[in-house]
Order: sequence, then structure tokens, then C-alpha cells
Amino acid sequence: MGEGTGSSVVREPNKYNKGGVPSTTTTQSHVINKYSAEYIVRSGIAGGISGSCAKTLIAPLDRIKILFQTSNPHYTKYAGSLAGLVEAAKHIWINDGIRGFYQGHSVTLIRIFPYAAIKFVAYEQVRNVLIPTSKHEVHWRRLLSGSLAGLCSVFVTYPLDLLRVRLAYVTENKTRVRLLDFIRAIYGESASTTLTSRWYIPNWFAHWCNFYRGYCPTVLGMIPYAGVSFFAHDCLHDLLRVPLCAPYTVIKISEKEKSRRSQQNQRTPLTTWAELVAGGLAGMASQTAAYPFEIIRRRLQVSTLTATNAHEHKFQSIGGIAKIIYKERGWRGFFVGLSIGYIKVIPMVACSFFVYERMKWHLGI
Repeated sequence: MGEGTGSSVVREPNKYNKGGVPSTTTTQSHVINKYSAEYIVRSGIAGGISGSCAKTLIAPLDRIKILFQTSNPHYTKYAGSLAGLVEAAKHIWINDGIRGFYQGHSVTLIRIFPYAAIKFVAYEQVRNVLIPTSKHEVHWRRLLSGSLAGLCSVFVTYPLDLLRVRLAYVTENKTRVRLLDFIRAIYGESASTTLTSRWYIPNWFAHWCNFYRGYCPTVLGMIPYAGVSFFAHDCLHDLLRVPLCAPYTVIKISEKEKSRRSQQNQRTPLTTWAELVAGGLAGMASQTAAYPFEIIRRRLQVSTLTATNAHEHKFQSIGGIAKIIYKERGWRGFFVGLSIGYIKVIPMVACSFFVYERMKWHLGI
């Protein structure tokens, strides 16, 4: 695919190392160029698959969490406890069956593959620039690499996230929910007066910006979320590789493979349990740091669907939504559904990082 690439890997079938990773015999030719098209495509495929697996795993919890976050009138009474989570699940099961847990999931998958692919590709590329050698491996560079990667991915895929939330918010029994109707409805809503009041901004562009409702708090929340996620994951990898832990946490690989990975500045993979622990703890840290912004973002995304704005389609500001949330529940309102978030984020992020690292191994990067 790309020039300057070419580390050919011949795998022996049905042979596995400790940790469930395929044993590889590497024939070394040239080190894969991390800026090449081949590396970018392979890391994108690895990231997209990892994101899709993770989201499918936790799709039912994600639907319930969105219903709680957006104060859906049918589910508000269940919010705030694990018992409420169970009752909400029963309510969905009775009214919509198993399909109710995956309402909007098709849009999620359409969104998450490019989102995760862009996020991981951007992280790899930004990290290569900010951390070209081990001497540059400092905390702020790690944090900045993750934050910039998150911002790149969320800008490209945010309209799909808005559609996913709108689809998940709808709870009325319908024979079929049409995606095209949602797209038309969002585009047809009144545009922001901040945009329409500017003579140089076309009307179509102002309406197209409806698909970015809630984008500002998303950007604010993505800085701590993606940054802390990658930062914590890398730090936990370092911790699990200290000499005391390494015999139990690091996969044993051949000397040839060690040499290849060293030349490509790649870390030796962790065992399955160690990688899952690192990913789960990284997800908890990032979720806690960014959760208030996520609450504000969800409320902004469905602000035109609430009873008070159903006919006027008014835009709410970040400050206005924050005041409403604080008035309704106090500071705890910014953390509604966080317990569900923890239940969701541990398997999701653990699965995401685990599948990504293993896909990189399989794809030879």
C-alpha cells in the first residue's frame, strides 16, 4: 500500500503464547514506516474493529444511560440507583423486547467504526510527532496526544452521535423508526440565531450546524476524556511492566520478535488479564473526569425535544443547561447515571484497548 513499508510476518497456525496471543515467526526486512499509508490503514482497521466490538458489548447499558442522562419522562423515576437500572431494563424489555436495547445501535456502529479508527490513527500519528523517542515520553505529551486524537475523531463523527442519541431517546412504540425522517427533522429545526443573524453565513450552513448541537461541551469534555484515557492506559502499561510485575503481566515472545518490536519502537504486549485491567481502570479515570460535560452535551442534544421547547425549538446555551441541571438535582445532577457509566465503561474501554492491541499484533504493526 504505502512506500517504505514491508515487515513481512509469517505466522505459525494454531500455536499460541502465554496470554492467548498467536505465536509469530518474523522474517525481518524493513521497518514499517509509521507515517506510511499502510500503517495508517492497518491502525485504522484495528481501531475501527476495537470500537465496534466494545460498543456492541455495552449497547444495552448505553441505551439506558442515555435515557437517564436526558431525563426522559418515562425513565426519570428509575434514575439514580442500580435497582433503577434493573427496573429500566425490565421496562424496555416489556415494551420493546430485545430490539429495544439496541435501538439506534445501527447508527452507533456506522459512527463508531470511523470514530474509533480516526481516534487511534490520530493518536498514533500525533504521538509519533510529540513523542519521537523514549526521551520525550513525559506525562503532558501523553495527555496532549490523547486529547488531540479525541478532538479529531469527534469532529468528523459528531452528527452521527447526535442521531444516535435522538434515536435512543425516542421511547414511544412505533412499528418502524426511519433514520431519514430524523435527519430531515433535525435539519428542518430552527437554526441558531447566533448564526442566522450573521449576513455572511448561508441559511443552509446554519441549518447544517443543527447536527452539531451540543458540540462545544463535547469538545470540552473530550479533552479530559480522551487525554486521561490514553494517558492512564500508557501509565498503567508502564506500571505493569516493572520488573516485579513483568513475569506475570508481559507476554513472552521470541528474541526475533523482541528485536523487531524494538526497532519499530513498539511495546511488548501485555497478557490478557493485564491488558483488560489497564483498559478498565483507564476508562474509569476518563469517565469521571469528563462526565459533567457529557451530561450537558446529552441535554443539549435533546433540548428541542423537551416539552417546553417542543414547538419553539429553542437553542439552550451551555450555561443555561448547566443552571437547569443544578436547579433540578444540585451538583449530583452532573453525575446522574455515573454508576451505570462505570458499569459500562469498564468492559467497554477494556474491550476496546484489548482488541486494538491484539489487532495491531495480528496486522503486524
